Amino acid sequence: MQSEIETAARKNLARVLETDVAPQDIDLDEDMVGRYGLTSLNKVLFLMSACDDAGVDLSSFTEPDVAAMSTLRDVTEALSRHAGKVA
Repeated sequence: MQSEIETAARKNLARVLETDVAPQDIDLDEDMVGRYGLTSLNKVLFLMSACDDAGVDLSSFTEPDVAAMSTLRDVTEALSRHAGKVA
């Protein structure tokens, strides 16, 4: 069963991809750039939307944190660590 964060992340990633991929068809462990063609601009847009949906402040992440998020699992785990924290 998917968590709310994973569901939101899948939806937001699918929305910014240039290829037509259904949210449920995105592999959590595939490289988002290599497999799905995620551009750096679309990664920022995706993370902004995913953070909004998860209630996580984007400023919770440093540039190296964002750079290390290469798979959807990386993103959902990072969001889960920060969800519910009050800045």
